[in-house]
Amino acid sequence: MRAVIALGTNLGDRAANLAKAMEGIRLLGRVVASSGVYETAPQGMVDQEPFYNAVVLVDTELDPVDLVGRLLEIERGMGRVRGPRWGPRLIDLDLILYGDRTVRTPSVEVPHPRYRHRRFVLEPLVEAWPDAADPDGTPVADLLEGVSGQMVAPVTVPGWPHGSRR
Repeated sequence: MRAVIALGTNLGDRAANLAKAMEGIRLLGRVVASSGVYETAPQGMVDQEPFYNAVVLVDTELDPVDLVGRLLEIERGMGRVRGPRWGPRLIDLDLILYGDRTVRTPSVEVPHPRYRHRRFVLEPLVEAWPDAADPDGTPVADLLEGVSGQMVAPVTVPGWPHGSRR
């Protein structure tokens, strides 16, 4: 199943954090595409450093609950300590889409409940997968057009597999 995973980091060496997270993500399935990296303004708690954000597309055999569990293991393995909501984070890995499926369990909600309003997810997602659609059929590019007022700027991160299609 094609899974869309969003990555975010704003603590420490942000580029190294993304690279380390990608090492773990590669163990979850076949990475078929990745966006570039975007520097984005924090949301919610705005008194913190800017984030680096990216999106990765992975073809995986893991079901969504197991996939989210493995993403949380990667976060913990990297040293993430859960703090306040929307606070600074060493790494944040979110399952955004899982094919065209809608999943609601006590621990997993797919599509991600807030992705439709987050330019820092939508812009890299449209870059990595221009034809992506929400499970309701709405093109993700249309969702992006409806989002304004959020700072998102592409940045060059040496070694990041921007645009890779494997």
